[in-house]
Amino acid sequence: MKVAILRTDMEQAPQKSRTPRILVVEDEPDIAALIAYQLTREGFRVETSASGPEALKAIHREVPDLLVLDRMLPGLSGDEVLKALKEEPATQGVPVLVLTAKREQEDRITGLEMGADDYLTKPFSPRELVLRCRAILRRSSESSGVSGGRILTSGPIRMDVGAHQVTLGGEELNLTPTEFRLLQALMERRGRTQSRRQLLEEAWDVEADVSDRIQTRTVDMHIRRLRAKLDDVGDWIETVRGFGYRLRVPGAEG
Repeated sequence: MKVAILRTDMEQAPQKSRTPRILVVEDEPDIAALIAYQLTREGFRVETSASGPEALKAIHREVPDLLVLDRMLPGLSGDEVLKALKEEPATQGVPVLVLTAKREQEDRITGLEMGADDYLTKPFSPRELVLRCRAILRRSSESSGVSGGRILTSGPIRMDVGAHQVTLGGEELNLTPTEFRLLQALMERRGRTQSRRQLLEEAWDVEADVSDRIQTRTVDMHIRRLRAKLDDVGDWIETVRGFGYRLRVPGAEG
């Protein structure tokens, strides 16, 4: 099922205040109220939605700085909301913390595969929730800074780390935050092989405590997407069988 986020007047959305706005999408009132209370007392602006469709309307009214998203929702599932978010250029950069009641590793990693920045399994500590939200917002702020910064180059690939901008042959690439961090990790260690566990920890900034099979599936899928966006030079991301990946630029001085 394809779900579109309405884009009418998206560009005319009210300018965000300096206080980060967090949208909490949770259909259990007690949990939603607890999360809202904890985040509000920490100084965040908080809005809650109780269903998938309601969440998309709230995102349309004002794009949040962070989405705290439960997977099990009425109307539209959290996975469908996340998919809609990542398909729209105007919202694909919104960081997402996924909440899930499922404990199996397969389910815990699904949100990361779909583009979420982190996950938290219920029941969770309110303090841990706050710390994870702060960490995600900090990484997002560092990634979206407009000032110039360190420049990484590999052949026709140019990355301005401070401006969070990547160009290929002078043309800007539309990378998600995860794809950007994944490419940055490869460019910073150009020519050196990195394991999937290393890349998982670098790109998602989480401790890789999941199984080797799940690491393989998660990282490999994002590498495929990154290769596709790099177009003709995508094959410069080499697969090192049985270990991981490395970036090699033939005949270039990076």
